[in-house]
Amino acid sequence: MTTLQEVRTWDAADPLASFRQRFALPEGIIYLDGNSLGALPRATAERMRTVIDREWGEGLVRSWNDRDWVNAPQRVGAKIAKLIGARSDEVIVADSTSVCLFKLLMAAAETRDGAILAESDNFPTDAHVAGRVAQLLGREYRSVPRAEIAEALAPDVAAAVIAHVDYRSGSRHDMPALTGRGTRIVWDLSHSVGAVPLDLHRDGVELAVGCGYKYLNGGPGAPAFLYVADGLQASLQSPIAGWFGHAAPFDFSTRFEPAPGIGRFLSGTPAVLGLLALETGVDLMLEADPAALWAKSGRLYDLFAARMRTLCPMLRNITAAQAAARGSHISFAHPNALAIVRALVERGVIGDFRTPDVARFGLTPLTLSFEDVWLATETVAEVMTSNAWRDARFASGGIVT
Repeated sequence: MTTLQEVRTWDAADPLASFRQRFALPEGIIYLDGNSLGALPRATAERMRTVIDREWGEGLVRSWNDRDWVNAPQRVGAKIAKLIGARSDEVIVADSTSVCLFKLLMAAAETRDGAILAESDNFPTDAHVAGRVAQLLGREYRSVPRAEIAEALAPDVAAAVIAHVDYRSGSRHDMPALTGRGTRIVWDLSHSVGAVPLDLHRDGVELAVGCGYKYLNGGPGAPAFLYVADGLQASLQSPIAGWFGHAAPFDFSTRFEPAPGIGRFLSGTPAVLGLLALETGVDLMLEADPAALWAKSGRLYDLFAARMRTLCPMLRNITAAQAAARGSHISFAHPNALAIVRALVERGVIGDFRTPDVARFGLTPLTLSFEDVWLATETVAEVMTSNAWRDARFASGGIVT
């Protein structure tokens, strides 16, 4: 089995190791939940102090122009575009993931006749939004298990929402293969962006949404983003018409005329504080080599999986061994997963629980060291072999992260 000394040599040679010091990580904590809420970049705290004290405090309303707040949705969107293989004018930051999904799914479905499709076992908001869109449009709503989604992409489906990476198991869909089936798909990239290699243009993707608070480290409730391929923008209408999505918002016309490009998918006044916090996280992510990020993610997974096979065979790994078939977290099934996660949190190893029986651990290359994984798996083994999970506080409660 790999030794602690060996993994320390891996950390010494890690090209991403210096990024760890740029995050405000508490002492004594091994943080394995960055796939739920990214850690705080130190630069974000500094940026927020400047925004609050100078830009808002001193600049007041003038900062909309003087500090370019007004163009932040497009500016930050253009930066995210670099992470997902899109053009700078194809991504914009707006609202929450659920709202962005509603906008794109409604817009897509209105251009075609047919049913609305979603995965029945993926993150609930995708199914909730899809069901509501179907209801509003008077369409049939279809919900099928993730494993059956390819066959469900039939000619009579107008639009579908599909999560690229499954939030429980970490399994990853073959994006170009599903896109190539011809159904208009809104891809949910919430567990993909900043975590796995993405090239939406190469894969023929037309529509996508994603969140800013996981791997992009944008902060709790950070704004989301949406992507619309350039050739499709003029033919789609946002179902939420608002003044920031107007072609000339400062004409204050009550007659709505959508903006000519991606800007038509804005609605109300942008949430500037959240946008600028997200921008700092995205800037940090853009400094990292994408190939190095994905390579380290793979090594973190391999180390975690190998040690768990030896130390805790009673925990069943439900995340694909093949790198191309997974995201950047690793999950284990066990009837007492909730209590196990609680016991780990009490010992300073923070992962999370997902119903019905999944213990989930995020593998975030910018903030996680190989030694962290080695020590975390030691703690998992201690909890399992001593049955310490039986005494974990709130063992029958829930974890919402």
